[in-house]
Amino acid sequence: MGNVRDGRRTTATLLAIGLGLVPAAASAKDPMLLIDEPGLEVRLHFQAGVNVVAEQNLFWNFADTFAPEANFDSDTRWLEGYLMPGISFTADAGDLLAIYGKLSFVASGTLGTDAFDAGGTGAITLEDGYLGLRSTAETGPFFDISVGPRPFKAGTGMLIANGGSSGFERGALKLGPRTAWEQAALLRFGQDDVTATAFFIDANELSDTDSGTKIAGGDLRYETDDGQYGGLTIGHVLESNSPYPRAADGGIGPPVIMPGARDGLSFVNAYGRTQPFDGAMAGFFIGGDLAYQWNPEIDLQAWGGRIQIGYVFEELSWAPTIAYSYQTFSGDDPSTSRVERFDPLYYEGNPNAWSTGTKSSMMFLNSNVNAHQLSLQVRPTEADTWTLRYAHIRANELNSPIQFGQGTRLDIIDGTPTPIAGVGDYHLADDVYLEYSRVINPNTFLTAGVSISIPGKGMDSLTKENSPNWLGGFVNVIVNF
Repeated sequence: MGNVRDGRRTTATLLAIGLGLVPAAASAKDPMLLIDEPGLEVRLHFQAGVNVVAEQNLFWNFADTFAPEANFDSDTRWLEGYLMPGISFTADAGDLLAIYGKLSFVASGTLGTDAFDAGGTGAITLEDGYLGLRSTAETGPFFDISVGPRPFKAGTGMLIANGGSSGFERGALKLGPRTAWEQAALLRFGQDDVTATAFFIDANELSDTDSGTKIAGGDLRYETDDGQYGGLTIGHVLESNSPYPRAADGGIGPPVIMPGARDGLSFVNAYGRTQPFDGAMAGFFIGGDLAYQWNPEIDLQAWGGRIQIGYVFEELSWAPTIAYSYQTFSGDDPSTSRVERFDPLYYEGNPNAWSTGTKSSMMFLNSNVNAHQLSLQVRPTEADTWTLRYAHIRANELNSPIQFGQGTRLDIIDGTPTPIAGVGDYHLADDVYLEYSRVINPNTFLTAGVSISIPGKGMDSLTKENSPNWLGGFVNVIVNF
C-alpha cells in the first residue's frame, strides 16, 4: 500500500513556494547554512510533521461482512509523526562542473491504531543518499548525473513518482514522509526548454511486501517558463515479483493470482498541459495524459488516461480556480483471454495528483476504475487556501478484480453458492473532501480536512445492504527547513 498517500504533507508547502513565501535561496543569515564559501556550500536540512486522524465506518464498515472474526474496529483515532534530518553539499569541480550530494533519514511512528489496523509502530530508514555531478554553465547544453537513493518523478506522476512506502511497520501512514527510491540512477541532459532523462529505479518498499521491482526507462520533456509542458515517458520492468489478479472466465469464480506477472511489463505515457488562450481567456488551462502498457509474456494490453480542464479567475477576489478531470484505468475483461488490468505502478497518490477520489483512494488503486472529479479552490489571503473536491467513482469492468480480488464474495447462481469477484454495479462511491491550508510562516504549514465517502450500488452489492457512509478528518502541522 505504498501508494496510499493523501498529499496533506505537501499541499501547503507547495503553495507557499508558488506564492514566493518560502525563500528560493539561502541568505547569509540562514541558520541551516553551515558553509557558504566560494566553491563550497554545506547545508543542513530538517523536516518534521505531526498528524491527528479520526475515522468512522472505515472502508464502509466492510470488515463486519468479510472478516467479522478479525474484530476490526471501523472507528479509530491515531496520532502519527516523523522527523527527517539531513545534510547536503555542493562543491565546484572546475570552471563548469559541480559535485553535489545529500544524506537524510526518516524516523516515523504511529500511536494508536491506524486505518490498516497497525499501531504502536515506527522505523528509521534512509531517505536520501546520493552523489551527483552536473554542469554549471548558464547557457548552452547541460547535464546532471546522480546515483543513490533520492526522489524522482516522471511526467505528471501517473506511473513513476512515489518511490517510498510508509505505514504499517514504519508508521506515519497518512503523512507518507518517504518518497525517495531505494536505488536510483539518473542522467539528465538537454538544452533550453528540452530535457531528456534516463533512469533506473528500485522502490523503497515495506520489507514484508517488497516486490523487488526494478524499472529502467527515459523521459523527454518540453517545458516553457510559464509552466506549459509536454512530454513522453517510456519504461520497462526489468524484474519483479509483483503478482496480478486475473478475472475468472465470464466473471464466475474467484480471480486467478498470476505470480510475478509484472516482470517484463513495458509502458509508454504521453502527457501535456497548456494555456492556449490570451486576453480574456488567459485563465483557461487544459491537460491530458495517456498511457499504454503491454507484456507479451502474459498477453497483457492495458491503458489509462486523464483529461483536465479548468479556469483560474485571477481578476476576481480570492482568485478562485475551478477544475474538472476525468481519469480512467482499464480493468481485466472477464469475457476475454487477454489480460487488460492496468498496473498503476508507483503513482503519485494524493488529491492534487493521481488519487481516485479521496477516501476511496485507499481502496481503489487506479486499476479497473474511472472517476469524474470536480474541484473549487479559493485563496482568501496569500497564506490561506480552501479547496472543495467531489469525485464520482465507477468501475470499468463488472465482476472483475478492482484491487487484488477485493470484493470476492459468494453469490447464488442457478441455486448454487458461487464465488464472484469485483462488483455487480458500476457505481462504486461518491467522495466529498474539504481542505484548509495555511502558511503559518515560511517554514511552518498547517493543513486540516474533513471528508465523507458515500458507497454506491456497486459497493452495496457486495454486502446485500446499504453500507454506512465513511467519515473522517485530520489536522497536521509540517515544519520544513
